[in-house]
Amino acid sequence: MSTLLLNLDFGEPPPKKAVEGNAKHRKFVRKRRLLERRGFLNKKNQPPGKAPKLNSEPAKKGETSSVDGAWKVSPLPKKKSVASSSGPEQSLDKKVAVPWLTPAPAQKAGTSVGKVDLLGEFQSALPKIRNHPARPHKKGPQKNLTQKNAPQSSSQPHSDDKCSGASQKMVAIDCEMVGTGPKGHVSSLARCSIVSYHGDVLYDEYVLPPCHIVDYRTRWSGIRKQHMVNATPFKVARGQILKILTGKIVVGHAIHNDFKALQYFHPKSLTRDTSHIPPLNRKADCPENATMSLKTLTKKLLNRDIQVGKSGHSSVEDAQAAMELYKLVEVEWEQHLAQSPPKD
Repeated sequence: MSTLLLNLDFGEPPPKKAVEGNAKHRKFVRKRRLLERRGFLNKKNQPPGKAPKLNSEPAKKGETSSVDGAWKVSPLPKKKSVASSSGPEQSLDKKVAVPWLTPAPAQKAGTSVGKVDLLGEFQSALPKIRNHPARPHKKGPQKNLTQKNAPQSSSQPHSDDKCSGASQKMVAIDCEMVGTGPKGHVSSLARCSIVSYHGDVLYDEYVLPPCHIVDYRTRWSGIRKQHMVNATPFKVARGQILKILTGKIVVGHAIHNDFKALQYFHPKSLTRDTSHIPPLNRKADCPENATMSLKTLTKKLLNRDIQVGKSGHSSVEDAQAAMELYKLVEVEWEQHLAQSPPKD
């Protein structure tokens, strides 16, 4: 018979796999990894030699997994966590990582206590954020102050605007006429000058009458034949003049003669004739109802000579003199007209 050799190993049999323990451990590891990813737990880096065995049971509450069957209790934090009323005290080694809040006692994720604490800390932090002074808000009141102060600072300009608005609606006019018609007895417009309240020239043109000129009246009008060469036709000049006079207060001396030459009627309420202003005559020590010449009033009240020489009158000079005479009694005369306005 042949020899039969058997190689038998009488060592300890291989340990059975604790299927149940491995499943619990894997479930525990999955939960821990999930909490680490969400930021509720810090990652636990253990050396490979100290890793828990597969057949070890999951860590009890308040304990950590042990090596070689020895359980070690984790140290408690300095501040105790708030215990929930519905269950036992939660694990204290799992900290909630919320970097923008103040440090708070660590709570186990997923519990009602942890959620309540986080909400309370969040609400307590809100007033600090709202009450914190922000730089952009400081500019707002400064803008409002400037807007509020604007009407006060512009109160003087507004009053000046009223005066300037009244002066813009006031002009002075003077016209020079030449003789037309039979023997030159008809006065026709040959020059018209309009000045503003401050004496600035608004219009000054020679006007060509529609009829043949018989007498130039150069001794008084200052008009000569050469002035009519490039003169503006009467119809054109009249339209230009009326655009300036319409709606304005018109000042002039014996102004009815000027309106007659223009073939125009201006409202009496907007007409100021310096030849019929009683306060002006009183200032010049003349009878109130007398009709004084522009030359006499200008000499007595303005101490200025006009209409001097043989070259004729200047319609610009006469219009400026009439406006200056009116301004001497403007307030008194306007108050009188307000009390008893003239009828058109």
